Amino acid sequence: RASKATAPAFPLMPAPGSVYTGVSAGSPSTFAGEVGKHPAIYGEFVTWGESIHYAFDQAAAAHARLMLHISTTMGYGARQVITPQGIAAGDGDGYMLSLSQLIASHTRPVYIRLFPEMNNANNAYSGFNPDGSSRGPSYSPSTFIAAWRRVVVVLRGGNVSAIDTRLAALGQPPLHGIAAGGSLARSRTSFVWTPETADTPDIPSQSAAAYFPGNAYVDWVGTDFYSRFPNFAGLDTFYKEFPGKPFAFGEWALWSQDSPSFVNQFFAWVNSHKRVQMVLYNQGYGTEFLLNRDPQSAAAIRTLLAPSRFLANTPEW
Repeated sequence: RASKATAPAFPLMPAPGSVYTGVSAGSPSTFAGEVGKHPAIYGEFVTWGESIHYAFDQAAAAHARLMLHISTTMGYGARQVITPQGIAAGDGDGYMLSLSQLIASHTRPVYIRLFPEMNNANNAYSGFNPDGSSRGPSYSPSTFIAAWRRVVVVLRGGNVSAIDTRLAALGQPPLHGIAAGGSLARSRTSFVWTPETADTPDIPSQSAAAYFPGNAYVDWVGTDFYSRFPNFAGLDTFYKEFPGKPFAFGEWALWSQDSPSFVNQFFAWVNSHKRVQMVLYNQGYGTEFLLNRDPQSAAAIRTLLAPSRFLANTPEW
């Protein structure tokens, strides 16, 4: 019953055979100049609870659809603002209500890449420490799934009474901060689930599958992929493990090397795996991922992004 009630409403996919191009962080116009194509998607890394009006403004200024990469910290080792258990218990409902209003006022579709790389111990919301020890029940994969599902149920919107019914079916408390007779806008919001293809640490309990929230709560499946760790065999395995959803690279980039051969291999993989429908290059801010450090790779990307199937705009732009 709960799965049917929360079935994906807005996967926000491109036309069949097409791929949305994109960039995260940095300047969309600079990236467009480097690769010869306007990014259809603009991603911004944000922290739970912070004011993020700027991300919506930047996406609109770039004439790009927004993707929010939402974490509970601003970078590795930073203070965590809420735990998965806190979210599942409703402690983050106020933030979700404000985010729902912000998305609705934006009036354009939004992708939410919630808690990326959850099977990476470097992320505060992961269930295990680098040595394989558990972080406790507040961080277990099952608690992560409960938190993810609550976010999806709330941000998909609708009548609050119906939302409370769905939350009750999940064993969770009702939505805090709004009367049961109220409603939340049913904005065009799509949820992107992106674990690592290789677990950190590499133990069965830290597998990507352990954190999968279920098909009804995931619109896109994807991962991150960098030239420093070109594990194409692992990527193949992951792609086959989670079929039936459009596939997204939430982040991909050159990492401290100019490697057109990696770019060629990456695009060959994209072109041969037809569920891939979104690729976001991670420029970072002043990091080793900046593409202007890799001119040969930038030239290769320019050539490989040129075909018309790599879309420069979403329909609303």
